[in-house]
Amino acid sequence: RINKYLQAISSILTTYSTCLSPCSFCQLLKALTPEENTHCQNGLFFQDGQRRVDYVLTYPVKKPGGGRSSRQSVQLLAENAVACSLRRGPHNGGEDLRHHQSLPMADLEGGALNGHEDHKAFRREEFEGKLRDMGLELEKEEVTKIPGVGFVKIHAPWNVLCREAEFMKLKMPTKKVYEVKQSSGIVEKISSLVSKVLEPLHPQVEEHQPKNIKHLSHTFSREKQHFSVQTCAILKKIWKCITSLLGSGVYTAAYPLHDVSSIHLLYEEWANYSVFYKYQPIGLVRKYFGEKIGLYFAWLGLYTQMLIPASVVGVIVFLYGCATVDDNIPSMEICHPKNNITMCPLCDRVCSYWKLSTACGTARASHLFDNPTTVFFSIFMALWAAMFMEHWKRRQMRLNYEWDLTGFEEEEDHPRAEYEFKVMQKSLRKDKKSHHKVSTLTCRDRLPAYMANIVMMLLMIGVTFAIVFGVILYRISTKAALHMSSSSITRNHVQLTVKTTAAIINLVVILILDEVYGAVARWLTVLEIPKTDKSFEERLIFKTFILKFFNAFTPIIYIAFFRGRLVTSHLMLFCFRSCAHGGCLMELCIQLSITMLGKQLIQNNLFEIGIPKLKKLIRFIRSKQGAFQEEERQKKLQRYETDHFLEPFAGLTPEYMEMIIQFGFVTLFVASFPLAPLFALLNNIIEIRLDAKKFVTELRRPVAARAKDIGIWYNILKGVAKVAVIINAFVISFTSDFIPRMVYQYTYSPDGSMHGFVNHTLSYFNVSHFQEGKETLDPLHLGYPVEICRYKDYREPPWSATPYEISKEFWTVLAVRLAFVIVFQNIVMLMSDIVDWLIPDIPKDISLQIHKEKILLVDHFMKEEQRKIHILESRVSTAHTLPNLCSIC
Repeated sequence: RINKYLQAISSILTTYSTCLSPCSFCQLLKALTPEENTHCQNGLFFQDGQRRVDYVLTYPVKKPGGGRSSRQSVQLLAENAVACSLRRGPHNGGEDLRHHQSLPMADLEGGALNGHEDHKAFRREEFEGKLRDMGLELEKEEVTKIPGVGFVKIHAPWNVLCREAEFMKLKMPTKKVYEVKQSSGIVEKISSLVSKVLEPLHPQVEEHQPKNIKHLSHTFSREKQHFSVQTCAILKKIWKCITSLLGSGVYTAAYPLHDVSSIHLLYEEWANYSVFYKYQPIGLVRKYFGEKIGLYFAWLGLYTQMLIPASVVGVIVFLYGCATVDDNIPSMEICHPKNNITMCPLCDRVCSYWKLSTACGTARASHLFDNPTTVFFSIFMALWAAMFMEHWKRRQMRLNYEWDLTGFEEEEDHPRAEYEFKVMQKSLRKDKKSHHKVSTLTCRDRLPAYMANIVMMLLMIGVTFAIVFGVILYRISTKAALHMSSSSITRNHVQLTVKTTAAIINLVVILILDEVYGAVARWLTVLEIPKTDKSFEERLIFKTFILKFFNAFTPIIYIAFFRGRLVTSHLMLFCFRSCAHGGCLMELCIQLSITMLGKQLIQNNLFEIGIPKLKKLIRFIRSKQGAFQEEERQKKLQRYETDHFLEPFAGLTPEYMEMIIQFGFVTLFVASFPLAPLFALLNNIIEIRLDAKKFVTELRRPVAARAKDIGIWYNILKGVAKVAVIINAFVISFTSDFIPRMVYQYTYSPDGSMHGFVNHTLSYFNVSHFQEGKETLDPLHLGYPVEICRYKDYREPPWSATPYEISKEFWTVLAVRLAFVIVFQNIVMLMSDIVDWLIPDIPKDISLQIHKEKILLVDHFMKEEQRKIHILESRVSTAHTLPNLCSIC
């Protein structure tokens, strides 16, 4: 098993820059007092003070029976053995090194470890021995200020870095530089003017070379001396099998150390709320954390910038509604003091008749979001989403060019340890029956896991629907209870109270189920046993997105498309589900705003701040440091000890997921809530700095990973943008009153105006036709007996030949609604495709520069080879000349 693990080992891939100004990272963590800041550099190097610590592994250590002095002497012996073996060379002295280190380990742990712990120690020794055979240098620390934790410090020598950089075909800058030609004429002047205006928004980061000068890059080769290779630490996600060793408890943690000299500038110019108005130093983020994390923050920054025009247009739409609310004829008719329309009860028995004029506030408020500009804003947001996707593709291509990733191809993923273990189990079973070698898992092997996935996914979605139904029951019971209240204030605000409390309940349930669904999605993905880490990540993302999408949007979809659609000819059977006058758009707006703002405030901000700090505190207490905090503050902590208390990096999936859900709130139902882009913009301004501060001060340094794009997230974004067009078409058609208003104005209005629209949308009901047990308990609530009441629907009056049947106006409106959905969807998608076609994925200047680089690179190598041939010929001619001179002499 160890040999199989070691076959999956690969090393050293991504460049970290260490050329930034020095600072005290401990002060940023606020874990040490200012007096200890001078000691923060300790722990960055081996005991010789020369070799830098590139990676750290931690493992559990039992306290020996001896005293402190004996532990120190044994540790000193181990360190001397390490130093002597390394001086003899990593290959020649490998066996002696393991021999010298195994003795003190046996002395320390021999009497204290049980069989299971002995097995872990053996696996550690074997694994570390193979690392030394690869050329890596190791140093152990077991006498630390964290009881029960030992550290293995790993250093990658320069020759190993060069070897692995060559194996991985890592592109490095050559000494050859060339000038990037800038555009000329009016474009250059405009660009220069914009740059001067935006200069205060750029971070104060030192530029090592002019922006119009670029180094030619080529695949690294140790034979080509004309490369200017940076003397920085080149580190990779060290081992594919380390996750298995961590899971089995052989090691408890694995992480690279934070660089004290690099972290200060990132904190001052990036992870600081006071610079919220500035651009992000994406180049520095990429150098320190790697391309994958750099792409995430570049995407988040571009998304936030693109929200600015969407927010401006959304605010204009909202202000237009505010400015025209007094001129809106339907709301004026509802609010008119002479309006004496008597409406039917909103629920069975306990509800009574009411005047339409009491819905004045709801009607006026709904006009703020349901006005003629709603359709324009929906079309704008669909085009905005298309522009955002195209802009990101161009930005991504520019970053690939600047980061020398244009020719980068992802390395083939090694099989996961869990996958290989299952293959081995299957092979052992097959060996008993036949001698055929098993190398893969078939669909038949995974069939039980696939069935479990389908059943559990449907079950979880069913739970979401069940909770929505439970909230419906809550609305019914709460509305009935409030109508029976003796307080007139309570009875007058029944609708607002029920809507708001139901939205809050939905929010709480969504927050709880988000955590549950995340765990369920991971468990289901583990059952599938994906072959590679990439496949595992993509399947996990897909399941998590489906579950969280349904969790967040099912209550909103119910209000938008189902609530108020179940009124029958007997009226009162389902009337409690009908929306107030003005449509369900206002209720949809309330639900959407509370869910969106609640998730952003509680889940995305408070949880991100509080949970890492809580976990950090729990680890500190578990390490038995809490009781002696003041004593330990007076001691000098090493860098690897300080980083041990930080939260492990759990990947970018949670960060992307919260932004994708927010993107759904911004695009899917934006017709009902035009202020959604504004609230998303305000949240993201804080989110960028919050995530930056979390990466800099709360998390262990992630292992850098190279990537050319954001992966499956782009496809999810594209899918959400397409679905948003369809949903907004249905919201405008079926949830708002836009289509009924247009049909009335151009078909049924006698003078082509909106006068009489309210009366046109209300049907008649004879109160004597109530079903038995459905009539109101207080028929004289208005002070007089009611014979005819009104309700919002298109139905025949009770005196017609077909009472309470659907009227022809209903079919007319329905036909126009469906036609609008088809026309709107096709026009908007056509416009989006035109935008996609007009905007090239690769910027023209980048395409030209890539072509120019290829030509210059070929020319540079040709000249270099010619120079070498000339030197070789001159040496050969000199060698032939010398014998002739000697013979003459």
